[in-house]
Amino acid sequence: MSDYMFMLDSHLSSEQSKVLAAVREAAAEANLNLFLTGGAMRDMMGGFPIRDLDFTLEGNAIRLGKAIASKLGAAVLSVDETRKSVEVVSAGGVTAEIAMARQEKYPKPGAKPQVQPATIYEDLRRRDFTVNAIALSLSKASRGLLLDPTNGLGDLEHKELRAVSNYTLYDDPSRILRLIRFRVRLGFQVAERTQSQYENVREAQLETKISVAHLEHELRQIGIEPLAGEILKAFEDEKLLPLISPALVGPKLNLAGFQKLHKAKQLLPFDIDLGVNHFALFLNVFLEKLTPKERAALVKSIGFSKDDLDSVAKMEAKAKKLEKDLTGARLQRPSALYGLLSKVPGELIVYLLLRSNQRIVVDRLKNYLQKYLPAAREITEVEIAEHAGTPGSPKYGKLREQFIAAKLDARPKKVVPVEVLPPPPPPQQGRRTSSFGR
Repeated sequence: MSDYMFMLDSHLSSEQSKVLAAVREAAAEANLNLFLTGGAMRDMMGGFPIRDLDFTLEGNAIRLGKAIASKLGAAVLSVDETRKSVEVVSAGGVTAEIAMARQEKYPKPGAKPQVQPATIYEDLRRRDFTVNAIALSLSKASRGLLLDPTNGLGDLEHKELRAVSNYTLYDDPSRILRLIRFRVRLGFQVAERTQSQYENVREAQLETKISVAHLEHELRQIGIEPLAGEILKAFEDEKLLPLISPALVGPKLNLAGFQKLHKAKQLLPFDIDLGVNHFALFLNVFLEKLTPKERAALVKSIGFSKDDLDSVAKMEAKAKKLEKDLTGARLQRPSALYGLLSKVPGELIVYLLLRSNQRIVVDRLKNYLQKYLPAAREITEVEIAEHAGTPGSPKYGKLREQFIAAKLDARPKKVVPVEVLPPPPPPQQGRRTSSFGR
């Protein structure tokens, strides 16, 4: 195993490893060269948590992506027929994009690109920023081989964002939004030439060429960022918020709400996926200060899906019901609190941490996140199997729940302190007196 493959394995969660193994197996069966690329490589090599998996194939990515989704029981989020890519989300919540290695030519700024198949080297050289133009081969013959034709590793080391070409931001002006988002998220500086390119694009007012689809995509990306409020503040400073809505000025940009949301999310366990709908939480705060008329205009102009809006509309009612349940006396037992909250969508927990004014509710949520949930995760499947039998048996699920409940409710054994006596004083070292001298 190469050092890079070892590094990758150490950065992936168990669910991400499962998705990567399925993609590798499918690509090998189809005899296609497969590479890990984009944000996944940037985050791994930069020392950041890997959020999503980005795969590039030298071949038909749409067919393979759909086959992988079927094999994993994953949902297909989107299919881009132009760029020949598929985005899927696994049952465990891992998002992965499977895309064809391609070249893109833009007839004019912001226009739909002309796409054709390409090699992985050509694909990396057509990307936006050098830190996103790094690839790791996952194919059997060259597994672990690192490809970095634009010196993205050097820019990661120097914490610098540099455009791949002199036309990167002209070809696709939506990349100026991405540039700002990466600058805030990663804390990197913008290279001098890239900054000049950005200023020239703004002077030519090419930001007006950004499509609604690109605006919606960028908002979705901001919605899952921990520093969403700071990114929107940077947009405001750059006078780019009117692209989304002219109403987002002054106090209408709910920066205080985003600070509270960030603080609430910091209470979530780092290594446990609660299936949080981050975009629904983002929209809830994002739309909060707007009037109904302003909100309707923004929703219409950006074109949010009905599912997005329904999730926001229903969140408050569901959270109120959960808040009432959390005040019940029966939840004094850890197992009862765990049994309730382990079946609740993660965004409702964050919503109540953000909105609830009841101390007992907030305290119980914190106890669940910081005590009972980690304690339950420490119980191994081997321990459970000794009491619940073979997984898949009719009684296994119920016995498993009973075993976890008993563990959570068990009082820790009292440790009896052992009294430690002080050491005896050292013997006197004086001269002996002979009895004959008396």
